[in-house]
Amino acid sequence: MIIIAILIGCILGAIIGINSPVISYTYSGYLAIAIIAALDSVFGGITSVLKGNFELKVFISGFFGNAVLSMLLTWLGVKLNVDIYLAAIVVFVGRMFTNLAIIRRYYIDKWSEMIKKKSELLKVKKQQDTK
Repeated sequence: MIIIAILIGCILGAIIGINSPVISYTYSGYLAIAIIAALDSVFGGITSVLKGNFELKVFISGFFGNAVLSMLLTWLGVKLNVDIYLAAIVVFVGRMFTNLAIIRRYYIDKWSEMIKKKSELLKVKKQQDTK
């Protein structure tokens, strides 16, 4: 189910991206930090699905809440002439790498377990064939 939602989101994003006008330089910083925040939420959602504790309300609120908060921090930083957005980038990218490590480890463990089961089945089959 979640894979279908991701595919639909990717397709819609590609269609909108092709047909939308180019974002001006003035707003590109806001959009970039919002995309990083949204990607952090996506990786967090995938991690929670793998752990079995995914909640749609938490995902949606985190997705939009993180994006809006990061854009507000960027706006405040521009007004104060301080690069506050860098703190948001460090936090979000750090969490993305952590979530990616969890996702990677989950699939490596799953793959290793599958290979182990196959090798055990082959051993049993060889033992049966030799009898």
